[in-house]
Amino acid sequence: MMRRWEDGDPGVANQKSPTCLLLTPDLHFHSFGFAARDSYHDLDPEEARLWLYFDKFKMKIHSTSDLTMETELEAVSGRRVRAIEVFAHALRFFRKHSMKEVQEASPSCLESDEVRWVITVPAVWRQPAKQFMREAAYLAGLVSSESPEQLLIALEPEAASIYCRKLRLHQMIDLSHRPLANGLDPDASRIFDSSFRQAREQLRRARHSRTFLVESGTGELWSEMQTGDRYIVADCGGGTVDLTVHQIEQPQGTLKELYKASGGPYGAVGVDLAFEAMLCHIFGADFIESFKTKRPAAWVDLMIAFEARKRTAAPGRNNALNISLPFSFIDFYKKHQGQSVETALRKTSVVFIRWSSQGMLRLTPEAMNELFQPTINNIIKHIEELMQKEEVQGVRFLFLVGGFAESPMLQRAAQCALGPNCRIIIPQDVGLTILKGAVLFGLDPTVVRVRRCPLTYGVGVLNRFVDGRHPRDKLLVKDGREWCTDILDRFVSVDQSVALGEVVRRSYTPARVGQRKIIINIYCSTTDDVIYITDPGVRKCGAITLDLPEPITAEGRHNGNTTSERREIRATMQFGDTEIKVTAVDVATDRFVRASIDFLSN
Repeated sequence: MMRRWEDGDPGVANQKSPTCLLLTPDLHFHSFGFAARDSYHDLDPEEARLWLYFDKFKMKIHSTSDLTMETELEAVSGRRVRAIEVFAHALRFFRKHSMKEVQEASPSCLESDEVRWVITVPAVWRQPAKQFMREAAYLAGLVSSESPEQLLIALEPEAASIYCRKLRLHQMIDLSHRPLANGLDPDASRIFDSSFRQAREQLRRARHSRTFLVESGTGELWSEMQTGDRYIVADCGGGTVDLTVHQIEQPQGTLKELYKASGGPYGAVGVDLAFEAMLCHIFGADFIESFKTKRPAAWVDLMIAFEARKRTAAPGRNNALNISLPFSFIDFYKKHQGQSVETALRKTSVVFIRWSSQGMLRLTPEAMNELFQPTINNIIKHIEELMQKEEVQGVRFLFLVGGFAESPMLQRAAQCALGPNCRIIIPQDVGLTILKGAVLFGLDPTVVRVRRCPLTYGVGVLNRFVDGRHPRDKLLVKDGREWCTDILDRFVSVDQSVALGEVVRRSYTPARVGQRKIIINIYCSTTDDVIYITDPGVRKCGAITLDLPEPITAEGRHNGNTTSERREIRATMQFGDTEIKVTAVDVATDRFVRASIDFLSN
């Protein structure tokens, strides 16, 4: 099933496809990935301005603070489209592509309701972004909103962790056992010879121990990860870096999260942005913005050329890297600025980039180092800060996964800065680690037994007012009684351990007889020292909606009597999964009430 994507960059194993989407001028889907990139490249420059090309759009969801169903994305040409439609186009393409692959590989006919879909998202994404992906999947036809259990949202570093804990000897590269060299060793399996012998000996001595072992068909195993061992997974992707800390538990090697997922926008795209900033410094920010708008396809070509050279950057490289400038860039700059590109490069204060007679930018090794360092430094700093946390003490392994982990520049930096503290492991198929882990998660969604809450969640309630404890501006007098308003009824606290299946229950009563809907606002905070929903840092982040059907009498008839007693509705919330879930029951009838939770309507 693991076929390589067609087209793509020559000489590169295209097991992954770039996040590129091309829509026609009338907003119909045209192509995705390499096909979208190449088709956009082949368009006439004037025609290209009418088409909509989206590149690296996944990160826009993370960077949008007030994400809603109406949030828009801007194409390279400047036209804007609802983000939910862009993502739905991409997911619809994946659905058709994957179902076609399955049908070609299997003689039996697979029905859509027989498929469980798993969508991976960065762990640092909050609930609105996760719900957004689910809504996009519904719109794309992956699953129906009536069958939400057919779709799982997996956290990317969790998926990587699930896979890493099953690694065999021949599937790993241990940077801790290597000299400080450039990139991956093509014969890296030899570094495990001593560990392999130790593993075999340990197996003979402790055949019935509580060590978590994984055996291959040939008897190879890695027996160094034992029950209670702690490790960090650093998912270094294109847009973000996600960190998760897990501990292996028994039985069956399930996982416990020790510290809430963390990370930031420190992915490989940061190197691209540094390159763009360098171009702005040399040629002027106004020109670069104008060129991106007037010649969008040529700008994409330039960034593709840089991407190809970026992959070859290595710490010990001595020769310069050449990047071809599109002819339209050279021509447009002369018309726009009245001087040649060569003149601009001679005048610039950037000393490590020059112009070649073949019409190329020549980036010295120092130049590439300057472009990589800010992003790499952020990654290393974040991992070092995580290792200082009390809950993370005793970590034995650091797994580097994700596409950016293939970079020799990042590998060398991690080896130098973090090697003395723990063993640094890179899976051989580092770019596919999350994908393979997501498959394992889809087969067993209960493998992560305990998670940490990323935020404090709760609702605003009234409590009896107590003089000296509650501020006077919170006083509310109702029916002759004094109440304190805006108190946060906390469901869970930030970084609290929550087991899978653990629930929080609250009972709610309609404000008036005959009410058919209860809406409860949810508030969140990044700290746990919250008392009131008006405290600094507390914000409304979502709402629970309980749809109340007409009450049913003991005889089974609907009771239209508006003078009947108010009903008690018991809501049950789960915070131990990758998504927050809510269910509700009418206590009087023991019937389920339609309950939903929404983080996209704020």
